[in-house]
Amino acid sequence: MLEGSKFKGVKVSGRVTIKSIAKDLGISHMTVSRALSNHPNVQKETRESVLKHARDMGYVKSAAAMAMRGDGTQIVGLLLPNIVNEFYARFANAMALACDQNAFQLIIHLTNDDKAVEELALDRLREVQAQAVVMVPSPGQSHVEPAHFDAMRVVQLIRQRTMTKDADAVLVDDGPALENAVRHLAKQGHSQIAYIGADAELSSGRSRLAAFEKGLEQVGLTKIPDLIRTGKPSFEMGRDQARDIIQNSPATALVCGGFEISNGALNAYMESDQARPDQLAFVGYGDPSHYVWINGGISTVQIPVDALAQQAVDLIALKGADHPAQVFSFKAELIIRGTATG
Repeated sequence: MLEGSKFKGVKVSGRVTIKSIAKDLGISHMTVSRALSNHPNVQKETRESVLKHARDMGYVKSAAAMAMRGDGTQIVGLLLPNIVNEFYARFANAMALACDQNAFQLIIHLTNDDKAVEELALDRLREVQAQAVVMVPSPGQSHVEPAHFDAMRVVQLIRQRTMTKDADAVLVDDGPALENAVRHLAKQGHSQIAYIGADAELSSGRSRLAAFEKGLEQVGLTKIPDLIRTGKPSFEMGRDQARDIIQNSPATALVCGGFEISNGALNAYMESDQARPDQLAFVGYGDPSHYVWINGGISTVQIPVDALAQQAVDLIALKGADHPAQVFSFKAELIIRGTATG
């Protein structure tokens, strides 16, 4: 009979291991290992004693050791530019819930769209033997991807960039929604429609601008270069470009092509006495909860956050490392509220 009760509440210095637990309980380390793995050949009393002692001692499984045994760590990484804007925060929350349902442990890294920070985060995931990573790729190309990714399953989110390793992708098909935004504004009588979006360095920036220009073409409006503003996406970029459009351009409507850009542009919109709904219609991107309450509601391109997160986790849960890269695209929807009614 094991006398585990005498160890109750005892804390030891140094790292608690399977061998130290075995020594404390006077049993073999193989028995401890099997008990911790819920092996059927371990007696119930022994298993309960081992589990209790492991809890009391603060034992933590070694991810590296599990990986070496071929057990898999069940660790998943999520690389996001930030969690300041509500879309990334909501995605992280939705993915965490989906990971819980699949017994995955989620580790989140913020890259600030910095390639060096991204590569460091991938190194950290390799150190803990992460089995997969979902990432919003930073701008530009990386020349060290094979070493960073190793055997990790890679799922690109929102954006895509060329990689030496085949990567799955979970994307947003927002082109039709942006085209609809232009058509709706033109129908309301707006002929000088401005656009603020990411520059061509990002795949999402290229595709969203192309959709906006296609919308102009569909309604017979001439593209006005001064009304199209692109750059590195950020709250500040959206705010500054919107301020200039409001103060120094003939635009009567504004369409945004990015989450943070939209919030920054809305900030400029709300600060300006000139940006009344009858003077400058506004269509945002993403749908933070507060959009419903501002100026009778902010019209916006709404993204299916929960569906994106679930699909990313479903890809991670696929068994086997070798599989053809898959691309899933989820349709965005134009939501018309008070600020795009003309």
